[in-house]
Amino acid sequence: MKKYIVMLFLGVLASTVYGQELNATVMVNAPTITGIDKHVFETLKTAIQEFYNNRKWTEDAFLNQERIECTININLQTMPSTGIFQGTCQVQSRRPIFGTSYNSPMVNFYDENFNFTYQENTPLDFNDQTDLSNLTSMLAYYAYVVIGMDYDSYSLNGGGAYLQKAQNIINFCQSEAEKGWKAFENTKNRYWFMDNLLDQQFKGVREASYKYHRKGLDIMSEKPDEGRKIITDCEELVYNAFKNKPGAYLFKIYFDTKADELVNIFTQGQPDEKTKVVAYFNEMDPANGNKYQKITAGK
Repeated sequence: MKKYIVMLFLGVLASTVYGQELNATVMVNAPTITGIDKHVFETLKTAIQEFYNNRKWTEDAFLNQERIECTININLQTMPSTGIFQGTCQVQSRRPIFGTSYNSPMVNFYDENFNFTYQENTPLDFNDQTDLSNLTSMLAYYAYVVIGMDYDSYSLNGGGAYLQKAQNIINFCQSEAEKGWKAFENTKNRYWFMDNLLDQQFKGVREASYKYHRKGLDIMSEKPDEGRKIITDCEELVYNAFKNKPGAYLFKIYFDTKADELVNIFTQGQPDEKTKVVAYFNEMDPANGNKYQKITAGK
C-alpha cells in the first residue's frame, strides 16, 4: 500500500513538474458558414487545443508555470464543400520578463491562407517526418515557430533546432494544393517567414532577439537606462539586417509584433536614443509612423 502511495505521488509530481511546452488558448470562429452543425467548430477547437497542449514538442523539461503562453485565433470564412474550410489564423505568443508581471510579445503572425480539410472527431495526427494533413502540418509549423523564437530569446540562436523543424515541414508540404507553403505564391507567407528567419543575411535579427530580451528587457526592472541602451543597440542590428533586403517579410512580422512595445520602451528614453530609433523605425516600418511620433512627442 505504501509503495502504491509513493508511486502515485511520484506520478502526480512528474505530471506537475514536467509539463508540456505550450499553454495554448485556441479560438475558432465561423460566423458566415451555414449549412453545418456548429458543434463541429467546438470539436475542432478542442482538438487543436489538445494537439498543442498535450504533445511533447521538445526533449526539455518544463515546469507548468514555464509553459509558453500562446493564442491561436482561427476565423473560418467559407466552406466550399463539406469538410473543406477556408479562412485565416492569427498566431501570437508571449514571454515573461524577469522581475515583472509583464509579458513581451514574441510572435504575431497573421496567416491569410489557413485552409484545410477536417471531419468531426477525426484524430489530429502528426509525424515530423512527413506531411499527413495540411491542418496538422500548419499547426505543427506554428508550434515550432513559437518554441524556436521563444528559445532564441533566452540564448543566442537557441531556437535553431525548432526553426529547422518548421523548415522541414515546409519542405514536406511543397506538394500540398493549399496555399502558404511555396515561394512563388507570394512574398508574405509561411515559406518566406521561415526562409527569412534562417537566412544568414538576416542573422542580426535573431541576435537582436536574444540581446533585446535577455540582456535588455530582463534587466529593465532594476536598470532601466542600461536595458534601454542595449535595446537601442539591438534596433541597430535589426536595421543593418534590414538594409540587406528592405522588402523582406521578416521585418513586417517583427514590427507587427514589437511596434507598441518599442514605443512604450523609448518614450522614456534619452533624446539621442529617441532620435536614433525613430529614424530606424520610420524607414523600416513607415506604416506605423504615427505610433513612433509618440516617442518624440515629449522630447
